[in-house]
Amino acid sequence: MHCGAFQRVAGLIASVTVVLALALPANLLAATAAPAPQRARSTRPPVTQTKSPTVKKTTAKTTKRSYSASASRARRARIARARADARLRDAREVQTPRFKIDDLGQEVPDVRAEAAIIYNPETNQVLWESNAQDQRSIASITKVMTALVFLESGMPTTTPVSVVRSDVYRASTTYLRNGYQVTADDLMNLLLIGSDNAAARALARISPYGSAGFIDQMNQKASDLGLTQTHYSDPSGLLAANVSSAYDMARLIAFAAADERIGAIMRKATHTVQAGKRTISVTSTNHLVRSGEFDVLGGKTGFISRSGYCIASLLRLPQTGQQVAVVVLGAKSNQGRFWETRHLFNWMSSHAQKLLGMAQPPAPQTEGTELEE
Repeated sequence: MHCGAFQRVAGLIASVTVVLALALPANLLAATAAPAPQRARSTRPPVTQTKSPTVKKTTAKTTKRSYSASASRARRARIARARADARLRDAREVQTPRFKIDDLGQEVPDVRAEAAIIYNPETNQVLWESNAQDQRSIASITKVMTALVFLESGMPTTTPVSVVRSDVYRASTTYLRNGYQVTADDLMNLLLIGSDNAAARALARISPYGSAGFIDQMNQKASDLGLTQTHYSDPSGLLAANVSSAYDMARLIAFAAADERIGAIMRKATHTVQAGKRTISVTSTNHLVRSGEFDVLGGKTGFISRSGYCIASLLRLPQTGQQVAVVVLGAKSNQGRFWETRHLFNWMSSHAQKLLGMAQPPAPQTEGTELEE
């Protein structure tokens, strides 16, 4: 009895199961029948997130140095003292003559300048030289040829001249101003005493040749004199293209100073020019003329950065009256060119008998006198 009842219950359950299976959707049935898929395990090690430390942004503070007038003055004073000390050392050094032994075993000058010469204009003999044939910029020594060409043009020195703007424009060294009324003679004095660049331009402009033709005449005159290393590009010497050699300039200064119209001007230490109501006082750029220590027959200085400090001089020896030309080109300082000229002239004076082949005049005899008792 129990066995039959069990069988009837099992059959009822099976029937219910079939009915439910037919009534449910297929996908729901599959979902309930299939087991849930398991999530794949990761082989990566677990990442532990660490909190990065907070970086504080620091802004660099730039301390602006405040301007101090006293500190600026002190700095300028230190620079000025350093420069003054350097000039003082240089001045002391150039005051001492230097000598060297030449190939013949003789003691001769050893100049600090780039080129120099001692020249005898009477015999055309080079008595001593250093790089005397080297072509170099000569700066305002150019004005010697300017004066020579102007005088040889036949233009009267009494000719009135009105200074124009082109004469004074960027003239660097000048006593003149646009509109000044002067004479050609005034311009000659300004040219050779004060080394006035505007005066050089004005002389070239009023000449019969005109400004451009005047330069051609300067070069023609240099050729006529046999100055083979000499070439001019302007009448003032401001252009570095004005070039020559110490040898050529020794010959030129001797030739030009022999013309008293030029030599007399170059021997003046000062001069006064009257330009209308204005009085112009001019001082020579040649310290040897101003000091009066030598018998200067003629001379001209020059300086631009390319040339260095230059001077051409015609001097007279005190022992014999002999003329010698001394030229120094490319000295390192203004005072240096004058000291080099002094050293060369003094060496020349002490060797005059040997170099010039002249006998020294005998020392004057002083008659003895009896002393009264």
